[in-house]
Amino acid sequence: MVVRKENNGIWITLKETIAAHHDDVFACLTTADGLTRWLTLAAEVDLRKGGTMKLGWDSKFRRTFEVPILDYDPGGKVTWGWPVGLDDEAVPIEWVVTPESEEGARVIHRHGPFLDNSEMILVAANDAESWRWYMCNLRTVLEAKVDMRKERPL
Repeated sequence: MVVRKENNGIWITLKETIAAHHDDVFACLTTADGLTRWLTLAAEVDLRKGGTMKLGWDSKFRRTFEVPILDYDPGGKVTWGWPVGLDDEAVPIEWVVTPESEEGARVIHRHGPFLDNSEMILVAANDAESWRWYMCNLRTVLEAKVDMRKERPL
């Protein structure tokens, strides 16, 4: 994990190589079935730039929020507007999935820019830790067929 100050603010970058086909990995970031394998318990996805993802943290959609899809390239890139902080200000998360010939797929997660102030640095640190766990769960689900949400919840 890298947390770095760039010209426009603080950025979190996570990288993971997953022993699974890149199309399967990308589907986990862009489809309802994929998202529910590792992130949420329910999801509805309107997969297009300007579309939204409705994410349910319970299977009956009682606790939900919507995430805008800021950009989408079916070749392996999607950008979400992820709510952060108390006012639900959205900070982009860019996911890029590329094939790795020997090892499966390379996933790069970039989250930012966060404002360069003490409150947002704390939010960025908290988000970085949460996303590190979820990236590990994505890898575990695809490689070992084990969902850590059931074994060792966050």
